[in-house]
Amino acid sequence: MNIALQINLKQYFMKKNIAILSGGNSGEYEISIQSGNFVAEYLDFDLYNPYQILIKGKDWFYKAQNGKEFFINKNDFSLKTDEKKVLFDCVFIAIHGTPGEDGKLQGYFDMLKIPYTSCNLTTSALTFNKSFCKSVVSSLGVLTAESIHIHKKHFKDISEILKTITLPCFVKPNNGGSSVGMSRVNKPEDLLKAIYAAFMEDDEVLIEEFIKGREISCGIVKYRNELIVLPIAEIISKKEFFDYEAKYDPELAEEIIPAPITIEVEKECKKISSFLFEKLNCSGVVRFDYIFNDSGLYFLEVNTIPGLTENSIIPKMAKNIGISFQKLFSMIIAEALGT
Repeated sequence: MNIALQINLKQYFMKKNIAILSGGNSGEYEISIQSGNFVAEYLDFDLYNPYQILIKGKDWFYKAQNGKEFFINKNDFSLKTDEKKVLFDCVFIAIHGTPGEDGKLQGYFDMLKIPYTSCNLTTSALTFNKSFCKSVVSSLGVLTAESIHIHKKHFKDISEILKTITLPCFVKPNNGGSSVGMSRVNKPEDLLKAIYAAFMEDDEVLIEEFIKGREISCGIVKYRNELIVLPIAEIISKKEFFDYEAKYDPELAEEIIPAPITIEVEKECKKISSFLFEKLNCSGVVRFDYIFNDSGLYFLEVNTIPGLTENSIIPKMAKNIGISFQKLFSMIIAEALGT
């Protein structure tokens, strides 16, 4: 074998430097840390060199095993430790909420031409805005609940809302996840309090009519340009709804995988989810949430950076069909790298 070929093969098989971003600037900070830790733990060390990067406001840093912290050079997203300068081949975004799920980091990495594991800037920004996303999804012929989108600077009173939205309803921050700041309102006198609670998390609030039915979720992973549709999960909350506490306390919710639903509902859910994945131009791993009843399947939201811990729904879905945690994360990175 000639020397040039040996060098090319060595470069091809060199381990890739992967930056795993967690933290962020939202109420999902702690969950994001857990997701980042889980990804780092199950990354294939034969293929990748993982570097956990914590983002908190303007502070972006890597913490070495000896506890020493090294700040990221944001000019080129590089890391200089005591031993070397590290350039990254790919970024695994595990930040739920801003700036990882709303397009901000995607735009930054686009400018630096560094591959990343999530949807692109436009898709991330659109899907993070619940109201805008629902409008697009509805225009594609998918059922959605009636809703009202209000802004803090224009909000005056609840009289017009009550003329349009019937109770019970859900009040939630328009830009956010994990049900942080979300409330179910059963009585008119509780609506204003719920709106102010949501405004504590976001300047925009979505008020959505309650749809009675069963909640199901469909995960999709894009790998080598093919969509792998994971088993449907049914979510049964022991609380009034699947709130933040129920999502992260296994004692407060039951996730049944595969969901005990008819073949017809399963096919319809997977068909709609695959359709939306393509139409919204999604990438990486995404989870679509729905409520279904005798009237049909109602779209709730899409999670473009879903939870990635041992207790999270996507890893459980993958495990159910024999995709290990390590394989799942390798698939996500390989798709981002185009390998």
